Parts: sequence; C-alpha cells; structure tokens
Amino acid sequence: MQLGVIGLGRMGRIVVDRVLDAGHDVVAFDLDEQAVADAADAGATPADSVVDLAERLGDEKRIWLMVPAGEPVDAALDDLEPHLGADDVVVDGGNSHFEDSTRRADSTDAAYLDCGTSGGPAGAELGFSLMIGGPEWAYGELTPVFDAVATGPAGHDRMGPAGSGHYVKMVHNGVEYALMQAYGEGFELLAEGRYDLDLEAVARTWNNGAVIRSWLLELCEEAFREEGTHLGTVDDYVAGGSTGTWTVQEALEQEVPLPLIYQALAERFGSRAPDEGRFSRRLANRLRYGFGRHEVARRDE
Repeated sequence: MQLGVIGLGRMGRIVVDRVLDAGHDVVAFDLDEQAVADAADAGATPADSVVDLAERLGDEKRIWLMVPAGEPVDAALDDLEPHLGADDVVVDGGNSHFEDSTRRADSTDAAYLDCGTSGGPAGAELGFSLMIGGPEWAYGELTPVFDAVATGPAGHDRMGPAGSGHYVKMVHNGVEYALMQAYGEGFELLAEGRYDLDLEAVARTWNNGAVIRSWLLELCEEAFREEGTHLGTVDDYVAGGSTGTWTVQEALEQEVPLPLIYQALAERFGSRAPDEGRFSRRLANRLRYGFGRHEVARRDE
C-alpha cells in the first residue's frame, strides 16, 4: 500500500517508520524541510508541498494527517480538497475535538477517519493504540496500515461513525488525568508519611503483580529512578488540559457525573498558580483571620 503522511513531528515520524518497516510505501511532507529530508533518508518519498504529495499518490489516495489539532488540520484539508474524491481516504491521527471531526467528515469529499492515537513517542517500538471512527469500508481499506502503526490487529478497532474515534480518545485522556492524579496523591502520602521509603522500590514492587500495576506506574518507577524519591528539581507545573476539558464539558452536557476526572483537571489548572500563589487561596487564608482570628500566613515581600 502507498500512504501519504503529512506532519513529520515525533508522532508523524513514528507513523512513517512503522509503515515503512511493514513494507509499505510512504510519501512524506512537512513544513520543516529537514524533517522531510530525514524521512527520505529512512526510505520515504519526499514531497515539497501538500499538493505535491497528493499528486504523487495513486488514483485512490490514502493520506494520514499527523498535524496539531485545529487550524492546521483544516489548512491541510483545504490544500488537499481539489485532489480528493469519494474513493480516497484521509486519516486524522491528531487530538482533534470529535465535533470538528464530524464537521470535516461531512464537508470532505474523501472518506474521513478520525483516529485517536495513544501510546506517545515512548510507545513507538511497541506500536500505538488506535481508536478509529468513520466509514466501515474506509477502515477496512486502511487496516494494513493500522496493523503496522498499532501494536498489531488487536491494537486498533473501528469505534463507530465519524467522530467516535476522537470521542473515545477524549474520554481516554480524561481517564488518564484521573489515573495520574491518583498515583500522584498516593505517592505524595508515601513521600510525606511516617516512613522513609524508596519510592522507586515501591513502584517496582507494585508493578509486579499488584492490582494497580500499569504502564503509568512503570513511568512512576522511571521518574523516581531518574529524579530521586523527592523528584529533585521537577516543578509542580502541569501543562496540557484541552482533552480533559472537553471530557468534562461533554459530561456536563450529558449530565454524567465525573468527579474524579473533574478534580484531576482542576488540580492541573491549580498547578499553574503564579509565584505569589492563587488569589482564591490567599483570600481563604485572610478570611480565616476574619471569622476565627487565625494567624495569617504571610509570604516574603
């Protein structure tokens, strides 16, 4: 099979490499000329524009977009649109909002597959978990590519119609937030508790047969091994949050309570307080003096 790949960042390059390793042909494009040259060195056919990529593909085009969610996806589709027909297939492998995916599926002449992708760069050697929405025939056409990019046939499936792949990935990320928060709270109690513990040893032990073993727990073990039990100079600022926000918004619309995911998202936002601390916490500090004459903790001027 011949696959066009647009977007050669960390994830896009992994798609290229795994598809090439499976014996398929790849035409690759990125705005970064060096990224295109590197992909060419790995065996891909280089393209110098989105249009050039489309023209290098056969009559039935199979194209994988791995570009940032939002305007970059729409821009790529605008460039591709004059070259696409009903027999072509476009895969969006980024973290697009599911409603954007349904809109694009409705407005694009080609079959549109929204592909939630989990595993990250660290999972490149094993392959990804792919959650795919869109027409069943298009999913079937791309199955050899999905087999190559995923961990294998069991690492991908069609979730349902357009939007369902990115919907499932959105909820996946919400669950991820809650799991990270749960591990964080548990290890914080161990770090601040009554025993002087080696948290790397704790994580390693839990990962061998315990109910809560997981890849995230393996990453906890790695973090303590590389940074130390108290995480050295690691800051308490946690970036990201879009997919968790979408998950909570959808839960509100569907009237489904997600207290753990919501709290994990709130903690992530709370980590971004400025140097002087969150205003709400400062006000609560002062209010305790107002009603109970509790001592007011002061920060250095």
